[in-house]
Amino acid sequence: MAKVNFLVGSTLGNSEYVADEMAAQLEALGHQTYVLLAPQLNELQESDYLVLVCSTHGAGDPPDNIVPVLQAIESEKPNFSSLKIAVCAIGDSSYDTFCLGAKKVENALLTAGANQIVDKIEIDVQQDPVPEEPALAWLTDWQDRIN
Repeated sequence: MAKVNFLVGSTLGNSEYVADEMAAQLEALGHQTYVLLAPQLNELQESDYLVLVCSTHGAGDPPDNIVPVLQAIESEKPNFSSLKIAVCAIGDSSYDTFCLGAKKVENALLTAGANQIVDKIEIDVQQDPVPEEPALAWLTDWQDRIN
C-alpha cells in the first residue's frame, strides 16, 4: 500500500481534525498515513502522495504553522515531480479571501513540479459547518487512485 502524508495548515484545529479523519479512512484501507503539523521540506518528499488540508488565516494567508515550509518551497525550489498531490481547502465564503491560504500553498507545490491527481475541493464552512463530511465524501470519490 501507499504512504500518504497530510500537510496540514490549521489555526483553530478544524483542518487538523479533517486531516485526522481522512487519514483514518485511508488507514482502514491499509495505507500508511502521517499528519504533518510542523513539516520539514524533506518530509514532503518522503511519501508517494501528499494531501494538503489547509484553511485561510488573516488576510488570505496560510496558517502560521505551514508558513515555514511554504517559504522553504519558494526559496529552495525543490523538485516535486514525483509527488502526487490532492488539495482540500477549507474557508469561509463571507470573506473575499475564501480559500486563498490553501491556494498559495497549492501553487507553490505545483510550481515545484507536483502532480495534482484530483480536482481540489473548497469547503465553505458557511454551507458545511462540519467540514470533515464533504472532505471524507471527496476522498471516497478518488481514494482508489492511491496504490
